[in-house]
Amino acid sequence: MTDTLSDQLTLELAQRAAALLRGLGAEIPDPGDLPVRTPITGGRLLTLRTDTLAEAEAAITRADAAFRAWRTVPAPGRAAVVRRLAELLTTHRTELGELVTLEAGKIGAEAVGEVQEMIDICEFAIGLSRQLYGHTMPSERPGHRLMETWHPLGVVGVISAFNFPVAVWAWNTALALVCGDTVVWKPSETTPLTALACHTLVRRAAVDVGVDPEVHQLIQGGSEIGARLVDDERVALVSATGSVRMGRIVAPRVARRFGRCLLELGGNNAAVVTPSADLELAARAIVFAAAGTAGQRCTTLRRLIVHADVAGPLLDLIERAYLQLPVGNPLDEGVLVGPLINAAAHESMRGALERALDDGGELLCGGERVEIHGDDAYYVRPAIVRMPAQTAVVREETFAPILYVLAYHDFDQAIALHNAVPQGLSSSVFTTDQREAERFLAADGSDCGIANVNIGTSGAEIGGAFGGEKQTGGGRESGSDSWKAYMRRATNTVNYSTELPLAQGIQFG
Repeated sequence: MTDTLSDQLTLELAQRAAALLRGLGAEIPDPGDLPVRTPITGGRLLTLRTDTLAEAEAAITRADAAFRAWRTVPAPGRAAVVRRLAELLTTHRTELGELVTLEAGKIGAEAVGEVQEMIDICEFAIGLSRQLYGHTMPSERPGHRLMETWHPLGVVGVISAFNFPVAVWAWNTALALVCGDTVVWKPSETTPLTALACHTLVRRAAVDVGVDPEVHQLIQGGSEIGARLVDDERVALVSATGSVRMGRIVAPRVARRFGRCLLELGGNNAAVVTPSADLELAARAIVFAAAGTAGQRCTTLRRLIVHADVAGPLLDLIERAYLQLPVGNPLDEGVLVGPLINAAAHESMRGALERALDDGGELLCGGERVEIHGDDAYYVRPAIVRMPAQTAVVREETFAPILYVLAYHDFDQAIALHNAVPQGLSSSVFTTDQREAERFLAADGSDCGIANVNIGTSGAEIGGAFGGEKQTGGGRESGSDSWKAYMRRATNTVNYSTELPLAQGIQFG
């Protein structure tokens, strides 16, 4: 595409982004110092103004003040805001999905699916508002009751990444609000428009049900704005999604002030394919997990550990599918692989492929850049690289569609290969052998926070806790009992007798 045509398309996309924001009720701020680019063309959609440190400080102050009243509202009452937010998201699902596509480059189905994930977590949180259970335990002292209760924690700081610009925010915000917390959100500076839209919707939801909209704050900017959130003692919990490098900075700074951290960091996810596997099923799951979202998910499949006896036929199926994957503008019908987010992502992919080939890897297919919409857009064909061993580059996470293939001969060897990376987010095994499946899920099997059987590594449901071990950070978000991260626990002893027995039978006086 010529530069003129690319510029014309960028102009059309910019106009569409502005129209979507207005349709969602968001006020478009005056131009400032934050250029918002679309990965579809690499061109500029809008220019926003970043917040100053003083403005970030003021936002935290407002959230802290709002918390004082919000924590006293009964949890089912707090759920009214989340219920109204779910209604607004349902009404605007298509528009918000399109904004995700414009800003993050996701194909339409994945973008709308991300919005649906927001609706799902809202529904989960609404039910959760009546189930913030504590426990009652037997007391060793007669006439006493021993129990635990859960209370709102405080201000929750949410730092989110570009690849899921709205869903991860919703995971945190829906739970935090029903738990009685207020939220200050610092989105990726790559995706500020979707953040502006969501901030508008949640504050509108609050107003609609008679709640102070100051329960949610948005601060826009770079790392210095994020640092303000990380260092403020009034922010009780920092929930940060991003790279391991980012986590190494955030965790000690929050720990230094005795705050809490919830970290969702890198993933270097693998699938083990055994000789008994249904290869057709495995191939479909592998292609989606490895190539979907152009490899820019934390749960993207990056390593395929396949038994030597079935490696040939399985790779034939995967390569055939890869060669048929439509790469292109994510707004176009039928496209399955959209662009990388920017030039840095493309450079990272090129560098990783070069290192893999230097290590003796064999490029089976893909890896080349596809010229679509000009020099500033970065479209690539997903790559498959057969590796002789799990070298340093394979042990690293490259946020791009590269699938490394490693052969194994013994299931113990497969598990050892699987676990021999620093990250521990998602994993899967493809097998029809129950012993292999159970072993993979056992204590000496996969060391990841998510371990699947006969499905891929991506596509987590909101009902289960999401998160990983090792360098992935150890955090858990979304379902199950993840709500406990957003609350504080109190142990209570009630003496309803007229005596004062001491614990452990101690006699005093």
